[in-house]
Amino acid sequence: MIQIEFHGGAGTVTGSKHLLRVNNDEVLIDCGMFQGLKELRQKNWSPPIFDPAGLRWVLLTHAHLDHSGWLPRLVRHGFRGRILCTAATRDVAQIILMDSAKLQMEEAQYRNRRGITSHQPALPLYTQEDVLETMPFFQTVEYARWVELTPQISFQLVDVGHILGSGAIELRLQDERRTVRVLASGDVGRYDMPLHRDPQDAPECDALLLESTYGARAHLAQRPEEQLLAVARKVVERKGILLIPAFAVGRSQQVIFVLHQLFDSGRLPRIPVYLDSPMGINATKVYCSYAGPYRLDAEALRGGVCTLFGKGLKIVKTPAQSARLAGLKGPAVIISSNGMLTGGRVLHHLRNLLPNPRNLVAMVGYQAAGSRGRYLIDGAQSLRILRDEVPVRAEVADLKAFSGHADVNELLRWTRNIHPRQCFLVHGEPQAAEALALRLREERDWNVSIARLGERVEL
Repeated sequence: MIQIEFHGGAGTVTGSKHLLRVNNDEVLIDCGMFQGLKELRQKNWSPPIFDPAGLRWVLLTHAHLDHSGWLPRLVRHGFRGRILCTAATRDVAQIILMDSAKLQMEEAQYRNRRGITSHQPALPLYTQEDVLETMPFFQTVEYARWVELTPQISFQLVDVGHILGSGAIELRLQDERRTVRVLASGDVGRYDMPLHRDPQDAPECDALLLESTYGARAHLAQRPEEQLLAVARKVVERKGILLIPAFAVGRSQQVIFVLHQLFDSGRLPRIPVYLDSPMGINATKVYCSYAGPYRLDAEALRGGVCTLFGKGLKIVKTPAQSARLAGLKGPAVIISSNGMLTGGRVLHHLRNLLPNPRNLVAMVGYQAAGSRGRYLIDGAQSLRILRDEVPVRAEVADLKAFSGHADVNELLRWTRNIHPRQCFLVHGEPQAAEALALRLREERDWNVSIARLGERVEL
């Protein structure tokens, strides 16, 4: 018996959890946190339908919160197995999970002080102590090395270029009748992007779990550096501030790298660049430590020295230093987290900078439904930020070329050499998944299903 159950990342882009049952063993692919709309976030508090204590392995495609963010809860519910991933994913996951726990604790304390919680008292989903208790369960594996979990279950990781350490999971599963090859894409990266490698082609499989984040969209042909140059030149002319809300892992490093390429080439005059994200600072150090073995962009290593930080990048470490940026004179760039404007230091900068038309807010990542970032790019005239209603007078730009997710054409390119008997679309909002399903049915004649939350399927 080989079955799969979808416990997250089905009908939405967050909360990825896909449970494989092979004979009497269970393997969980990813263990993500739900984000965005309130009805999704509330699912994080529900106990899992499966038994974490009976689960032996979690296979982690990458470290982003929507794929790793529920791991401490899994451990709290009794999981004592192994969490298998690349070394880079483990290191980045610890940074992301510790930051997530910190933000949750701060949010709970704030709600308790203000008396604005429906639960008495408000509690974090998990604490930093929970994260530290989770980390010993991690075990690292290398790309392209088959790992046998049991005689009936083996897997390897295939580099998909999404963020540092990310990989699709290729499995060989055997029951009493047959062998089934399963491929879980995780998040597929893009081709010819700063810092990250191109995705390796999808290996042949019988069943494919394919992300569909941008299944309804083709990215613009414009390069990321051209889009960033255009908005940076505007703030130079206006003597304003360019605020870039960026995911602390992956996107912040790409933005820093591209900015310093533009400075070094003389296409953009050198202006101050502030990295105001404790997690982003730590993640950049991790990127530097893996620049060689993971062959990030060759230009990130010059003479054996990591140059991701570039010349003159200003590191903002403390809340007091961050607060002083409120008096910053332009032109300047502030890179801050988080990328969807749902929390973090970026909210203080947003409240300060949005009312001034000289400033520009450049979004460089996916904005989930219900997030402030989505409201902003959809044309909101004001935003509720830290209990204030803040008018949006600054220019808002959506730099789609920085997207870390493959678009519909890149997903078709990634899967061009495979012929799965079953394809399940995950990690996508309904419209995106429907659009990708249509393309795959019409152009590939594939048997495509859109995964439903709680659904169980025989493979």
